[in-house]
Amino acid sequence: MEGASNEEMLPPALPLATLIGRELRGGGSERPLVRYGHSGFAKRGEDYFLVKPDCLRIPGDPSSSFSVFAVFDGHNGVSAAVFSKEHLLDDVMNAVPQGISREDWLQVLPRALVAGFVKTDIDFQRKGEMSGTTATLVVIDGFTVTVASVGDSRCILDTQGGVVSLLTVDHRLEENAEERERVTASGGEVSRLNLCGGQQVGPLRCWPGGLCLSRSIGDTDVGEFIVPIPHVKQVKLSSAGGRLIIASDGIWDAVSSEIAAQACRGLPAELAAKLVVKQALKTTGLKDDTTCVVVDIIPSDHCSTPPPSSPKQNQNKLRSLLFGRRSHSSVGKLGNKQKSASFGFVEELFEEGSAMLEERLGRNSLSKAILPPFRCAICQVDQVPFEDLITDNGGGYCSAPSTPSSGPCLCSVCRKKKDAMEGKRSSRSTTCT
Repeated sequence: MEGASNEEMLPPALPLATLIGRELRGGGSERPLVRYGHSGFAKRGEDYFLVKPDCLRIPGDPSSSFSVFAVFDGHNGVSAAVFSKEHLLDDVMNAVPQGISREDWLQVLPRALVAGFVKTDIDFQRKGEMSGTTATLVVIDGFTVTVASVGDSRCILDTQGGVVSLLTVDHRLEENAEERERVTASGGEVSRLNLCGGQQVGPLRCWPGGLCLSRSIGDTDVGEFIVPIPHVKQVKLSSAGGRLIIASDGIWDAVSSEIAAQACRGLPAELAAKLVVKQALKTTGLKDDTTCVVVDIIPSDHCSTPPPSSPKQNQNKLRSLLFGRRSHSSVGKLGNKQKSASFGFVEELFEEGSAMLEERLGRNSLSKAILPPFRCAICQVDQVPFEDLITDNGGGYCSAPSTPSSGPCLCSVCRKKKDAMEGKRSSRSTTCT
């Protein structure tokens, strides 16, 4: 993680229930305000974003509110990005059991995100279209932030102490050795583009298809080893809140996480997003679609402003944004990595990036306890026991199980998808009911 501090300075981890209890004591007034802004420039027109600040887990119950923000960076066309924007959140929420408490919702959310990403991928591939997309989906409930991501769009967290944390993992073959090993072990070939004479150029790609990413949604024409299983990270912010910057690689190829965070401190979210995009364009020009969403999580007893900087800094940054002049004022240094309650301490609640579907869907005992025993963990379709149900217990497939298994329940279609992602078979001819 970027900006990680010395672990000796961190207090012991606390259970999720304790953290939520602290937030809920004193009533709903402790829920933070969420303010956001977005900006971007199009080169190919394949970037899309999603902003849903007022979602409800329970219809008509304001206490069940949460917010969702997402960035989708499409390639080889826009259809996968558009489809994901329209369906991904619904697929995630369909994997969340109804009528559960807020504590349980936050515990099952990482598993539901995995199921939702895979379900969206299966449904899109049924359309037979060739495009693909990255997806970075952020769910904010109170001071708890959960991020799921495939591809190389990125989400960073900037807290008041000047600590910048990366909440996603880039799934680029060039930079991720573990993903290269997984792809080749599943039957893919990883190499650079070969020119006449055997000269290799450009970044590492996966063949067939030539994709630079190891995880995405869509990409029907590429091998199934390009998987839609997201890296998921869940953190609990301190009562000081923080700022999220979610952006496509058109931003991150031009500026680092630290520079992006520093560039917009002290500005409201809408202007901050514009300034991050402007900084990226000044660095490299418009070489790719650039999309940026800035989200401020603000304590309700504070005014709705981002982490403070001096009035002179604010004036210089605003003048630079409006009139194209570079600010000469200094900004907060990232050298101070101390994490404390007064400087935006962040508690890590969950992180998992395995591409093995059985591991991601079968570990959460709470999910297995509250989900119907014969419901597919991905498509959420109830199966007739002993007919179409397959239970993956890690040691093969057992039809007609008589006892609960440690693995997820999968219908035949989703099981074939799982096998294909692990290099066991192709799922191209399957459809999901």
